[in-house]
Amino acid sequence: MLHKEIILIIDFGSQFTQLITRRVRESKVYSEIYPHTISIDFIKKVHPKGIILSGGPMSVYDDEAPSISVEIFNLNIPVLGICYGLQFIAKSLGGIVEKSFEREYGRSIFRIEKDSTLTKDLQTESIVWMSHGDIVKSPPENFDIIGTSDHSPVCAIENKEKNIYGLQFHPEVYHTEQGDKIIQNFLYDICGCEGDWTSENFINNSIEDIKKKVGDSKVICALSGGVDSTVAAVLVKKAVGDNLQCIHIDTGLMRKNESEQIEILFNSKLDLNVKYVNAASVFLERLKNVSDPEQKRKIIGNTFIEVFESEAKKIEGVEYLVQGTLYPDVIESVSVKGKSATIKTHHNVGGLPEKMNLKLIEPFRELFKDEVRKVGYELGIPEDFIMRHPFPGPGLAVRILGPVTEERIKILQEADDIFISELKKAELYNKIWQAFAVLLPVQSVGVMGDARTYENVLALRAVNSVDGMTADWYKFDAEFLAKVSNLIINKVAGVNRVVYDISSKPPSTIEWE
Repeated sequence: MLHKEIILIIDFGSQFTQLITRRVRESKVYSEIYPHTISIDFIKKVHPKGIILSGGPMSVYDDEAPSISVEIFNLNIPVLGICYGLQFIAKSLGGIVEKSFEREYGRSIFRIEKDSTLTKDLQTESIVWMSHGDIVKSPPENFDIIGTSDHSPVCAIENKEKNIYGLQFHPEVYHTEQGDKIIQNFLYDICGCEGDWTSENFINNSIEDIKKKVGDSKVICALSGGVDSTVAAVLVKKAVGDNLQCIHIDTGLMRKNESEQIEILFNSKLDLNVKYVNAASVFLERLKNVSDPEQKRKIIGNTFIEVFESEAKKIEGVEYLVQGTLYPDVIESVSVKGKSATIKTHHNVGGLPEKMNLKLIEPFRELFKDEVRKVGYELGIPEDFIMRHPFPGPGLAVRILGPVTEERIKILQEADDIFISELKKAELYNKIWQAFAVLLPVQSVGVMGDARTYENVLALRAVNSVDGMTADWYKFDAEFLAKVSNLIINKVAGVNRVVYDISSKPPSTIEWE
């Protein structure tokens, strides 16, 4: 999709790079992340309204410190450097950057020393978030110091004539009190953006793009029941109408009654005309005695392709496949080491396009999860569905540690249903990014009705996150966990012990497999 206005985020390896992009988009301006290795010719071709240089973990004086051509400062495009980005500006244009005697991490007080468009309408003093070991000792020639902090005498700079600005702190993090205002000043007052990045505009532009691309061709979509694929299907349906055929494959690894519930949603409420395929027995047979998580994923992926391909062949004239690929999938990881930066391209789920020689429609390649949810709201999809927690592609197979059997699936479905139901009753569900139960390959001794038991251990997991890249465990009241544990042990045959996972990501992952 072509964008009338775009802000380029040049990544130098900061843990906050995606957060910068999100803050810009929240201000209704489209932005994209690129590695510092992109060429000046590419930047000229994109013709952005502005450029933001991210922070990074290295010193500008390290042998393999990331950099970009100084020609970037001669393009007549506004530039904002953040942390490492500020230090790169200073060093590149003749300023002095030094190791700081007192490193500055966490909260600090920023003080405005000179009026600037960047700090317009800000309080004279405010809390900001620092994360640096180097400082700018003196700015380049023709740059003014517009702000200071206790440990950073050159905390904010500007060259008004060339529209180049730098901040030692991170305006993109929530801890910086007036960070949103600083970003908006840069976007609107310095870059001259209009702010046309809205869900409504995205939907209208996407529908036009899809119509032009597809014409009268047939389109298929594998509907898992997840938010991304469902919102994508509803959007594409508006563009191609009855030329869209959706297929839902019940792998037998869904949550309790999930396939039946989403079939009602798809056909009755969203008019998606979904073909329902029950292939549970096939998946279960192929997973027999398999414990290795990667082997499980491969078996499920290959079986899914096989079943989906068989169903797709029954539809004549299919040329396109819809997928709910998101922006974080496209830039799965950004690693900056030495002089190279790589953005890993997302591999299409299951390899369907390669296998079936189909062209892709990925309307959400540019969106984050929360942006997809906003599009879903705009398209009229029910809120209780839009706010569903993420669910892994292989389903419950990667939440059953060890072999997957019909009995163990049933145990996990029942326990997970109790957990999620209680979250909703307590009005906690929408306050949590992802919650689920995990059936462990462990049995423990228990006592039920004066008799000894030796049954399964079940783990509960609940985390909060912005985009799944990092996550922290949710702090439940002890009473809530006690209630859920009691309900599961009393109602789910085969479970006599419940534990709660209090590990964060990193070092742990959100899912257990």
